[in-house]
Amino acid sequence: MAYAVLFPGQGSQAVGMGADLFDARPDLLGDAADDALGWSLRTVCLHGPESELTRTDRAQPALYALAYALWDTLAPQLAAPPAGAAGHSLGEYTALAAAGAVDFATGLRLVAARGDAMARAAEAAPSGMAALLGIDVDAADTITAERRAAGGALWVANVNDPSQVVVAGSAADIEWVTANARDLGVRRAVPLQVAGAFHSPYMQPAADALGQALARVDFRATRFPVYGNVAAAPLPAAPADELASQLTARVRFKETLENMASAGIDMFVHVGPGNVTAGMARRSVPGATVLTVSDPAGIADAVASLLAA
Repeated sequence: MAYAVLFPGQGSQAVGMGADLFDARPDLLGDAADDALGWSLRTVCLHGPESELTRTDRAQPALYALAYALWDTLAPQLAAPPAGAAGHSLGEYTALAAAGAVDFATGLRLVAARGDAMARAAEAAPSGMAALLGIDVDAADTITAERRAAGGALWVANVNDPSQVVVAGSAADIEWVTANARDLGVRRAVPLQVAGAFHSPYMQPAADALGQALARVDFRATRFPVYGNVAAAPLPAAPADELASQLTARVRFKETLENMASAGIDMFVHVGPGNVTAGMARRSVPGATVLTVSDPAGIADAVASLLAA
């Protein structure tokens, strides 16, 4: 079996996450990380409060750091590198670090800059996101296009799997789509607990700011392909432009998973807190083997499954 690793994005955070990792990997998650961030990673992850951990500028570095630490602990035990990697939104940076495009510290600083830029952009105007369940992307595109034609501000932001599409837009438009979901042919609309309309034009100021930070990074060749959210295909050797545009473009994760499967990948391993990308893989690539490594205790089982495959 050819396997790929998947890394989670914002929304997978939970107070208490990483308790065993902080003790196991102080080289990655200790003072050096705190110095780079300017706040205590351990305190925020283990003690929150939830309102602190869910802040965009806290959740993103925290998830990146823990997911990378898990991968760095898992990888030496594997017989062969993955055939590919991908990450959902923020997780794309974890995938790039796992593949060697940047070192852990450089990736952490980039993710911190990304989270800060997105938080500032979100503060500029009331906006948000909602998950639409039981609808495909074509129907969601129709709903959002018609809303914009009527003077609204609503876009498809994430295509996660065959039956879940996330939209982003003004606070008023998120309220509208949630209130009218049934009439729009949506089984259920769930407002997301995020600070703003990520992956939409609302994030253009953040994309501009992040572009400046990305321009200062010397990306190295990756050890395995990293599939990007914007093109749903392996990132180019110089991925800065695509990483900046990711903030205003839709996350094409369903297509990413399907394209990985078409390239011969038939096993997906979610690495990081939660299990969100594992569920997306199961729904997007029926029949694929899907594993989850959300803490060090899950590493042994994953290694055994990968070695047996």
